[in-house]
Amino acid sequence: MKLNNINIQFGTLMLFLIVLVLVINIFGFVIRKLLGVERKKWFYYNHINERHKKLDWSVRIIFILFFISSYYMIDNDTLVIPRYFETWFILIVFLITSEMLRAFMEWKYAENKKDFVATIAEMVFMISIVFLVITTGFFGLFNV
Repeated sequence: MKLNNINIQFGTLMLFLIVLVLVINIFGFVIRKLLGVERKKWFYYNHINERHKKLDWSVRIIFILFFISSYYMIDNDTLVIPRYFETWFILIVFLITSEMLRAFMEWKYAENKKDFVATIAEMVFMISIVFLVITTGFFGLFNV
């Protein structure tokens, strides 16, 4: 019976995540259509220029180090974990930092100046959704 419950929860989680990704992508499609901005490709991250590429990879490496250090802090029961080392917090700060860097580079260097507006709108929507999902415990679907 317990194994069956785990399968149901995993299936529900996968369905929930698929719906979440669809909602975020539909929002991105609509906002870019409204602003007349070129659509981004799925799972493809194109950098504005070489400077953006270097800065973006620096941000990613820093956050990977934060994730690794948060894992070791969580594994140690004797330490009190500061809020900024919790995985959800690191994820949200990474998303904000990465997207703000992208928006700044688009504002500064992109040919279509509306690109950065679409990026900021997508970021605010995505962060709102992630925050809402975390604070509601996946809308009450799971006990987190």
